[in-house]
Amino acid sequence: MAQQEDVFKKIVSHCKEYGFVFPSSDIYDGLGAVYDYGQNGVELKNNIKQYWWQSMVLLHENIVGIDAAIFMHPTTWKASGHVDAFNDPLIDNRDSKKRYRADVLIEEQLAKYEDKIQKEIEKAKKKFGDAFDEAQFRATNPRVLENQEKFDALHKRYQEVMNAEGGIDLEGMKQIILDEGIVCPISGTRNWTDVRQFNLMFKTEMGSTADGASTIYLRPETAQGIFVNYLNVQKTGRMKLPFGIAQIGKAFRNEIVARQFIFRMREFEQMEMQFFIKPGTELDWFAKWKETRMKWHQNLGFGAENYRFHDHDKLAHYANAATDIEFHMPFGFKEVEGIHSRTNFDLSQHAKYSGKKIEYFDPDTNESYTPYVIETSIGVDRMFLSIMCHSYEEQQLPDGQTRTVLHLPAALAPVKLAVFPLTKKDGMPEKAQEIINDLRFHFNCKYEEKDQIGKRYRRMDAIGCPFCVTVDQQTLEDNTVTLRDRDTMEQRRVAISDLRGIIEDKVSITSLLKNLL
Repeated sequence: MAQQEDVFKKIVSHCKEYGFVFPSSDIYDGLGAVYDYGQNGVELKNNIKQYWWQSMVLLHENIVGIDAAIFMHPTTWKASGHVDAFNDPLIDNRDSKKRYRADVLIEEQLAKYEDKIQKEIEKAKKKFGDAFDEAQFRATNPRVLENQEKFDALHKRYQEVMNAEGGIDLEGMKQIILDEGIVCPISGTRNWTDVRQFNLMFKTEMGSTADGASTIYLRPETAQGIFVNYLNVQKTGRMKLPFGIAQIGKAFRNEIVARQFIFRMREFEQMEMQFFIKPGTELDWFAKWKETRMKWHQNLGFGAENYRFHDHDKLAHYANAATDIEFHMPFGFKEVEGIHSRTNFDLSQHAKYSGKKIEYFDPDTNESYTPYVIETSIGVDRMFLSIMCHSYEEQQLPDGQTRTVLHLPAALAPVKLAVFPLTKKDGMPEKAQEIINDLRFHFNCKYEEKDQIGKRYRRMDAIGCPFCVTVDQQTLEDNTVTLRDRDTMEQRRVAISDLRGIIEDKVSITSLLKNLL
């Protein structure tokens, strides 16, 4: 675990050093849990968004996009339940004066039991090799059984307090923390306050005077912008069920315990699609969207073993099915996308609070009804982090040297092609610039002439550039260049006229989309 934490620290450091992610307001020592995307980060982020957008809107004739405003009428958040119920259970340690999410403390305790079990399994695997039977070991090893028993008992209590009538049982949650002997990571003490609820929405005022100003909120999710526009899109687009509305946009949550770099932030970006369907068909569509979304993730080539579904034990009161797609980060399996069957809760609530009739007239059955909804919601920043974590490698080379390389999917890489003149003379820089001027209309290119070729290769490896081209004396004679592959480091001689054909298909979003059909 400690080794994984070290890797994660290196990734965070790499993100800053190579222009992917900076702490926001860095010259003022930063702002807690707020980050800026640098010159390479914004390119990678835009490519992720393009991959998602095109997979939704380009590949589905019945899905369209919108871009709703961040500010919404305050009644929106009454209708959605956010004003009354969008709370985190928080607990303070009196000695360190630090505040924590009580549910996260308990989930981390559960993870510790899982880690202990996994360590026993790893030790046994090394000891017994191919003869190791994991199922039998889990069923018979005393230490595994003891930790599994503790895990199951804690999990049962945790579910009971989270699903208590009338909302979360805050006293029960504190009792679990005391009974489990959970200590503050800073002070090491168990001197805890009671657990309290804290609303996560940022408030601001709209209006020019204090008397005339009304309280509004920065949206905590993008979904409500889709729901309040359901009728506008359905009517103007003459949409027939089933159909979807997709949106990419910023959302804001006043996270008290923001952590793990860009995994949990106060200002973040979501890619959400709400799919409107006929009531009674929702579980079939839920299963289809689970399969579709998992295929989209696995299409990046990070290995099926790094993904899993985590079905929710506790369903929101409006949902009848919910699952997360989790990715194996250096700090464990963590959610990157949620898929939810939201029934007709949202549209019904907005109809009730607005006084407007929000229904769909089904021409096939001559009846009107409120559509049900399947939601797919993915965090852009979490997706970005999962890609960085999986792509980062410190690779030992045969000559004893080490190179740091990002094995980014070529279609998502910030820079697709770097072009180097071998020297700064004999017309090589001009020839290199000529190549860039021809190819820059097709994909992002970068020109580099400083330092030895080897150092330039290393810099491009560190930002995940999949291809490098070197212009040398032979280029001036026969119009061929050396093309180097990032992952294999193999070099081959190719004609300048062939470069676009060789590179373009591998680095275009289209190359990813073709695999989804």
